[in-house]
Amino acid sequence: MTNAPIILTLDCDMYSNDPQTPHRMLCYFHDSEIRSKLGYIQFPQRFHGLNKNDIYACELKRLFICNPVGMDGFAGPNHVGTGCFFSRRVFFGGPSSFVTPEIPGLSPAHMVDKPIHAQSVLALAHHVADCMYENETNWGSKLGFRYGSLVEDYYTGYRLQCEGWKSVFCHPKRPAFLGDVPITLIDVLSQNKRWSVGLLEVAFSKYSPVTFGARAMGLVMGLCYAHTGFWPIWSIPITIYGFLPQLALLNGVSIFPKVSDTWFFVYAFLFIGAYVQDCLDYIFTQGTFQRWWSDQRMWLIRGVTSYLFGLIEFVSKCLGIATHGFNVTSKVVDDEQGKRYDQGTFEFGVHSPMFVSLAAASIINLIAFIRGIIGVFRGWNLEGLFVQMFISGFVVLNCWPVYEAMVLRSDKGRMPTKTTMVSIFVAWALYAVASLMLKL
Repeated sequence: MTNAPIILTLDCDMYSNDPQTPHRMLCYFHDSEIRSKLGYIQFPQRFHGLNKNDIYACELKRLFICNPVGMDGFAGPNHVGTGCFFSRRVFFGGPSSFVTPEIPGLSPAHMVDKPIHAQSVLALAHHVADCMYENETNWGSKLGFRYGSLVEDYYTGYRLQCEGWKSVFCHPKRPAFLGDVPITLIDVLSQNKRWSVGLLEVAFSKYSPVTFGARAMGLVMGLCYAHTGFWPIWSIPITIYGFLPQLALLNGVSIFPKVSDTWFFVYAFLFIGAYVQDCLDYIFTQGTFQRWWSDQRMWLIRGVTSYLFGLIEFVSKCLGIATHGFNVTSKVVDDEQGKRYDQGTFEFGVHSPMFVSLAAASIINLIAFIRGIIGVFRGWNLEGLFVQMFISGFVVLNCWPVYEAMVLRSDKGRMPTKTTMVSIFVAWALYAVASLMLKL
């Protein structure tokens, strides 16, 4: 609630790290060539306290740096919820519209032109502070910050750009703002699950980026927002690749082309090409190979945990089935947890259904990889099973922190015994079902 012509949004755990930030921002807002349509200026979200290899991939370079740089060449970056300066004008309609203020007492510029201590202004402030003030108005749907999604930042920036507003990505060498990161895996995955549900709420609404967005902003910008909005759908192919080839391998069934087959080279080219490009993109944004490895590992982990459970929760909500309420990401630092995080050790510690799916995938891939090696020595056709063994081995390599937490560790951050036992049962059940289906 402010009468300022420019509004800064920040998360409660972030602070200013550069006194030159307002000056940089004002340079854009006073540029006569762009100011008429400039809605907001987005600074990248940066963090302090990251451990050496950023084991939970909290930097999110693609979301906060790579993608905004590309979008900046079109209509501008999306809003990421913090480190953003808004022109007050954007909350009252498009650049060319002149909307009559829905709150009495505002000037045509949507600001109060009386002293801040005036009784009428104080009365208006009390009116706006009332949680019912937006009833039967366009606030939250067509004006102001947009409601109706757990990712109100993504939704608000997206709708503002659909109205014709442009944005600017300002990325100085010195971070403008710094914030905290979650230091436990359950907090990271819970945060990502909440984002997944919110993104799907927008992606499958009447304002979907592939329909409404593409018409309002153009195909390219529509696809940019769709790329983020449909993130959780990645859970489907990742989960399939995390279980199906391995279950087939356990039963000695080949489902991929042989090494001598021409199609094998297509698979190899797509895999190697995608990973090399992904690695180069990450390193070219001042990343390191170790942090890239953490990033791609967490992408796989999110695929069988937060993305998958977020997709399930969204479908459940659409079917009218009760789901968990909103949860705030904990960033409280426990001394022991903080020490393990600084050492690069994954923090489990609590039982969670998301850990069950992760541990079950780890167990099935490990057993499938060992079974494949034994099978080769017993005369199995390695040429036909090579791709499945490679996928299993790649997952095993990524899941080393999970095996370590289940077997080798004794600290409070290890995988709970209950989770391990449930995961073993789930892995056995999946194997039994797969074996039965193959026999049929």
